[in-house]
Amino acid sequence: MTERGLKHSFRDAEIFQIGPSNIKWINDSLEININERSIPFGQKVIGKVKVYPEQLFNYSVPLDSKAHHRWGPIAPTSKISVELEAPNIKWNGHAYLDSNEGDEPINRPFHEWDWARALLKNGSTAVMYDVREKNGNETLLALRFMKDGNIEDFSLGDRKKLPKTMWKIQRHLRSNTNDVKVIEDLEDTPFYSRSIISGNWLDEEVTCMHETLNIPRFSSPIVQMMLPWRMPRLS
Repeated sequence: MTERGLKHSFRDAEIFQIGPSNIKWINDSLEININERSIPFGQKVIGKVKVYPEQLFNYSVPLDSKAHHRWGPIAPTSKISVELEAPNIKWNGHAYLDSNEGDEPINRPFHEWDWARALLKNGSTAVMYDVREKNGNETLLALRFMKDGNIEDFSLGDRKKLPKTMWKIQRHLRSNTNDVKVIEDLEDTPFYSRSIISGNWLDEEVTCMHETLNIPRFSSPIVQMMLPWRMPRLS
């Protein structure tokens, strides 16, 4: 919730400290300790999140044609326990943990992408990355992460248009049938959306966590002026 500079962060083999919050592995779980304030009124957000991976993966794949940006799931199929003191929220459920890294700003190669992941009936997790670059190149990743640690490619249908967001971002989902629909909008911003969407993967009706990132919107001067109000920066 806050972008902090180098002097406010620390990392070693056991812990990653970001201001008053930290992430660390404890036995078989990833523990996330949150001590933040939200925007715009500074309400406290305090609590603990634990992620319990069913299988860890050491996997990374380029997202762009020059391999300057990479993505990889760490624990695509996991369980989660959330216990917040402020606000008072507690729940358990299904979780997903991945990693993105880059050697340059994200707005340099990319134009837009759609990403989605779904938990399948056999307990594996399927992930779609549908990436469009500014140079016209397109990358489609469709990968299934199995409970035994194996990774398999799978085929996806054509890109299907979904209803635009309130901010008029065009969303897409690749599906093997035309029966795709938005179930719920979770986050709607001028350059990014997160939604729950239904479609068909591997001849199975799936419920996907879905995101669309629009880089031209992200790079626009007015959005760049708005970002520090949404995500304060500390040097």
